[in-house]
Amino acid sequence: MKRFTGHTEKWGNFIDIKRCEKPIDAKKLYRKSVFLSSVTDCYNPFEEKYKITRNILNQLKQADCFVSISTKSDLILRDIDILKELKNLTVAISINTLDDDFQKDMDNASGIARRIFALKELRKNGIYTILFMSPIFPYITDFKKIIEATQDFVCEYWFENLNLRANYKQEIFSYVSEKYPQYLNGYKKIYNEKNTEYWKNLSAEIDAYCRQKKINYKNYFYHNLLVAEKIENSKNAKIRANEN
Repeated sequence: MKRFTGHTEKWGNFIDIKRCEKPIDAKKLYRKSVFLSSVTDCYNPFEEKYKITRNILNQLKQADCFVSISTKSDLILRDIDILKELKNLTVAISINTLDDDFQKDMDNASGIARRIFALKELRKNGIYTILFMSPIFPYITDFKKIIEATQDFVCEYWFENLNLRANYKQEIFSYVSEKYPQYLNGYKKIYNEKNTEYWKNLSAEIDAYCRQKKINYKNYFYHNLLVAEKIENSKNAKIRANEN
């Protein structure tokens, strides 16, 4: 997003408060999907003060649409009164570890216990809950333990593997070298040598486990490939249409 906003600060060290006084036109959202939110957590700490997400959700009560929320924060429980009124709602909370130390190293969001409590409360109030296990860190994220600790109040699990790009790759390598040196060679094989064997095996293990346990799930391990394939198919369709 820095390409579009002009910010020079390091990612994660700045935020723009986006105010919009214009009311949402509920009719335009009829049977459409609304997602909060793909770039910045809609329940980041500033939401407690500015209540922008709460205002949006309050207006969406009047819309016949599908609402999806993704967050790492238990602040979402503040709005449980509104959430219960939304007709078609799913809430995904990101958890990729049960280790508090690892979580604190990775993000500044709510602790693991608070996220799990949020999932419990949301489900207790009849809301469809998703645990988004993302990003899965090779050799570190234990997907079975996370499922075992949460399956009583999670309706569906989503899985996404760790993608490393640009400077972030070096940061993670340094972190693994310091905290999990026993896995460093594995990370080099996956991310330097582009060896996909680890992900193929883990994907198959997740599929087998979830089917055996009759767990609802979606595997997004090959999300980038799926997007690229969709774009390519769209291009080919346009070419065929022009030829005709």
